[in-house]
Amino acid sequence: MNGDGEGGEECVKMKEKLVFMWGYLPGALPQRAPLQSPIMVRLPLAGDSWRDVCGGGCGFALAISESGKLITWGSTDDLGQSYVTSGKHGEMPEPFPLPTEAFIVRAAAGWAHCVAVTEGGEVYTWGWKECVPSGKVIGDPATGLSSDSGAFDKQSLLLTEQVSPRSQGSRSSGGMTSGGDSKVGEETAKRRRVSQAKQAAESSQSGDEILSALPCLVTLNPGVRIVNVAAGGRHTLALSDVGQVWGWGYGGEGQLGLGSRIRMVSSPHPVPCIDSSFTKDRSMALSRGNVGSEGQGYRIPGSSVKSIACGGRHSAVITDAGAILTFGWGLYGQCGQGSTDDELSPTCVSALLGIKIEGIAAGLWHTVCVSADGDVYAFGGNQFGQLGTGSEQAETLPRLLDAPGLENEHAKVVSCGARHSAVVTEDGKTFCWGWNKYGQLGLGDVVDRNIPTQVTIEGCVSRNVACGWWHTLLLAESPT
Repeated sequence: MNGDGEGGEECVKMKEKLVFMWGYLPGALPQRAPLQSPIMVRLPLAGDSWRDVCGGGCGFALAISESGKLITWGSTDDLGQSYVTSGKHGEMPEPFPLPTEAFIVRAAAGWAHCVAVTEGGEVYTWGWKECVPSGKVIGDPATGLSSDSGAFDKQSLLLTEQVSPRSQGSRSSGGMTSGGDSKVGEETAKRRRVSQAKQAAESSQSGDEILSALPCLVTLNPGVRIVNVAAGGRHTLALSDVGQVWGWGYGGEGQLGLGSRIRMVSSPHPVPCIDSSFTKDRSMALSRGNVGSEGQGYRIPGSSVKSIACGGRHSAVITDAGAILTFGWGLYGQCGQGSTDDELSPTCVSALLGIKIEGIAAGLWHTVCVSADGDVYAFGGNQFGQLGTGSEQAETLPRLLDAPGLENEHAKVVSCGARHSAVVTEDGKTFCWGWNKYGQLGLGDVVDRNIPTQVTIEGCVSRNVACGWWHTLLLAESPT
């Protein structure tokens, strides 16, 4: 790899997996300043080493050590966010205090909740109470009306725009404010009474005892073994070893895929991805599969699910045959169906039929996926260039990225932050693009990028990338 990057010399000396971070992590940075370039994260456990990176949520980061410890760092109380349960130890990475000596293999974080999978297939979750299963379903499945909507309305401002806690300043490469464009205004008027919600939030008590829950074991059906998890704004998906998807949390836009706008699912429910999935005949979609000329639905390719992703209020899964299904909020086209409708049930992205998809990630308003051939496709909101298409035009159908930087690259891993994206290639390069107000692209500045741009760390080969809401974590190693 060419280019300058902090920690390059150490990388060669250590001959082991390293974690780098950049972007905004309040409480983890000197004077709370954003990191514009990668810096190395020190593992706090003597004799241990890094295993993987998991991204993180609003101002906190998650990674896993080889000994199975969930390592967390960042702010838990910045600007009133005391309800974020991330370990409460500020800038120093430390093992998260789970109730048992669980060996953690996978983890994910939403806006303010976390979920982790043990080696034995069990799931722990904590953070916002609405995201932690309690065994109850709130609201009528047919109407989605909640008998107790106050808790949701208090937090709806955050989920509507999810702007930075530091400011809502202007874009670095234009006059658009974060979350302040006309589409956000339309969405606000359409779905949320934001000013009222904000008043409610400001006048309500927001202490830990009200809004957050300590880590608890998620109760699943006997014999269910979870192998992966994904966390959205206020919802969670879990994938079992037999390819079954389970979901819980907020489902008001269909992001739980249960066919309705149910306000709250407080116990894990199976998400019907394969058996009830179908494609829709859309005149602008490419009929690559066996879509009949009559436009009738049909059984989608695959017999199980192999990958899951959660965005702010939408979800996506990949079947074992490489087909993508999306569901949830669709206002910006983030479901890839050629429209801005919400999808209440898992629906095949027919424009990608015939292309085997290997990896997928979802941001606040956008979705990015990589194919078995190493191509990158993106769709959804693009206000900050997070699609990487070279413009700020939203895309309601998947668009192949043909940026010069990716021309001869084979993308392997993809991750999305709130409004930025990242991929790691087969030969260990990292590319980032999108919103960069807090240096979350790792390029040494705060200028947004609308095409994939390489992040260089001298002497290191990238293996995995995981974006938090406003930061990015990279797992790298030195060549052997």
